[in-house]
Amino acid sequence: MSSTRIKFCGFTREIDVENAIEAGADFIGFVCYAKSPRFVTPERIGQLAAILPSHITPVLLFVNAPASEVTAALAQAPGAVLQFHGEESLSDCERFGQPFWKVARVPVGNGAAGFDLLQFNQQYRPAQAILLDAKIDAYGGGGHSFDWTAFPWSHPELNANHRLVLSGGLNPANVTDGIRLARPWAVDVSSGIEQSKGIKDRTLMLDFYQAVRSAHT
Repeated sequence: MSSTRIKFCGFTREIDVENAIEAGADFIGFVCYAKSPRFVTPERIGQLAAILPSHITPVLLFVNAPASEVTAALAQAPGAVLQFHGEESLSDCERFGQPFWKVARVPVGNGAAGFDLLQFNQQYRPAQAILLDAKIDAYGGGGHSFDWTAFPWSHPELNANHRLVLSGGLNPANVTDGIRLARPWAVDVSSGIEQSKGIKDRTLMLDFYQAVRSAHT
């Protein structure tokens, strides 16, 4: 199993971005959804993304956003990946000509309540990645996990492009188990590395990195 990539998400402060860089992040996420406590404006995205070295990719998270909002944020971080967390269609995701991740909101409990990951994967095949997150009232960052055993992770359809991102309730204590079970391309964490919403914890980020790496030993 190759090394799993790490996305730390929901940044609002320079010091936290700097600590995430130190902690070994591959992707840094910025929330462009105004109802989120981790929301940052396009101007703030530009300030924070400017800190990132070239090997770390910014990811801009949107929820059913108008095209003008996406364009404004992209102007501040032109090399960003777009993450669509709402009910966006494939054409909505592709219209900006950027690499994009599509979020699959998986029902919590009850064996994922019959959510068809294989069908979702087919529907959004042009996506760079499919990110699996727990379906809650809010859009992400709620610290809730879905049933990891609900899906056939070894199915050829899911492994063909090796592009799944595991998210939802991850933290330094459980991410190793999640990686060993699901074998994702990447993992995504927000609340699991926080002191409070939008305020990151350096030690938790370092611990999360080490836990990810331990999954490969």
